[in-house]
Amino acid sequence: MTSLPLLSHAARDSIIAWCAEGTVTLHQFLAEVHQLAARFPAGSHLLNMCCDRYHFSVGLAAAIVANKISLLPSTHTPEIVRQINIFAPDVFCLTDNEACTVDLPQMRYPDMAVSPTDTYAIPQIDSKQCIAIVFTSGSTGTPQPHPKTWDALVSSVQAEALRLGLLPNSHSTIIGTVPPQHMYGFESTVLMAWLSGNALSHAQPFYPADIGQTLSAIAAPRVLVSSPFHLRALLDAGLVLPEIAQVVCATAPLSKPLAHAIEARCHAPLMEIYGSTETGLIATRHPTQTAEWQLLPGVELIKDDNGVRAYGAHIMGSITMGDIIEPISEEHFLLHGRIADMVNIAGKRHSLASLNHLLNSIPGVVDGAFYMPKESEEDRITRMAAFVVAPGMEASYLLAALREHIDPVFLPRPLQFVDALPRNHTGKLPQSALQALMQAQKLA
Repeated sequence: MTSLPLLSHAARDSIIAWCAEGTVTLHQFLAEVHQLAARFPAGSHLLNMCCDRYHFSVGLAAAIVANKISLLPSTHTPEIVRQINIFAPDVFCLTDNEACTVDLPQMRYPDMAVSPTDTYAIPQIDSKQCIAIVFTSGSTGTPQPHPKTWDALVSSVQAEALRLGLLPNSHSTIIGTVPPQHMYGFESTVLMAWLSGNALSHAQPFYPADIGQTLSAIAAPRVLVSSPFHLRALLDAGLVLPEIAQVVCATAPLSKPLAHAIEARCHAPLMEIYGSTETGLIATRHPTQTAEWQLLPGVELIKDDNGVRAYGAHIMGSITMGDIIEPISEEHFLLHGRIADMVNIAGKRHSLASLNHLLNSIPGVVDGAFYMPKESEEDRITRMAAFVVAPGMEASYLLAALREHIDPVFLPRPLQFVDALPRNHTGKLPQSALQALMQAQKLA
């Protein structure tokens, strides 16, 4: 059996996290991990719902030490929780929220006291131990499980840290606006801190003012791990930000103008990462310098009649990607949007990602999204719809601006102005949320 360490930190007093009360050392972290693991109830699976990123981190590490599997679904709706319970009947919920309403046996994150005289060795983890199962919703709405072994996650995250230039024990702190339960936040805000010998921030700031305050409360160097939604809001707020060493972005490709604006405001290099729940991180790019993505070492793409498959390095098996990928060389490719978001109207094709990009590029549009309603039996002619946050803008002006760039068959009918779009905590717009918004507009 081969094993790999849980952490890359070396010294007992290495800083592993910044919390509201101050810094947390490696010694304190390991003590709390062992105490929490000893308090876990029976059962091999847990749903880690801790809102505090440090609490999530301790819960994850305690689960690994106790040989329990953390379940990470894409959402926590009552139906998804019921499906998770069917998948793992012994699952319990670890939460630090007194108002948690998850319908599972609950364990509250406890207060723990640490003795300075206790000593703890860094746990060595079986490289093939399954430490997490992440779920995609799947086309049927039933969560689809994807097991993650410790060696695969270590390989992926260490490759990411190397690509970002996040050197071991460089005393950097990772501040994430995305939740740790999401695959991106799981890898890039928790595991990357563990496996690069650096620290994580306990906070999960959402609004621009909160992001600014979180950054200011932490000593440099700071690495901001975020999403296009959060970064655009941060730009629009016009805040004066403290020094940032690097910005990392994922969940949707950035436009080049937005990427340049982010680097200018943050005075820091911007790196985008690309991957999926199934594969984890597989590529990166500097969007202000190139449109091409560079694969991580050992990751390969192969194109066949079924699309593009990724394999090698940390990827378990061969995974068909859900995006339209154009290989440029063995190491580089271009990304042209999601396969599932290709729209075909009257024989003409366009991607929703491209339409959304055009919509959000119009001056005065704060946020916007196209929506393709499902065909009904009564009306076989499908029309695009769009929801737009654009205070003071006339529909005629917006439609005229769109008409300059897209075929008339893709012009939105209806075009609905709203106060805000129902984005989730990662800034994404689930299809179900747009569908509900469309239904609400019809009933209004």
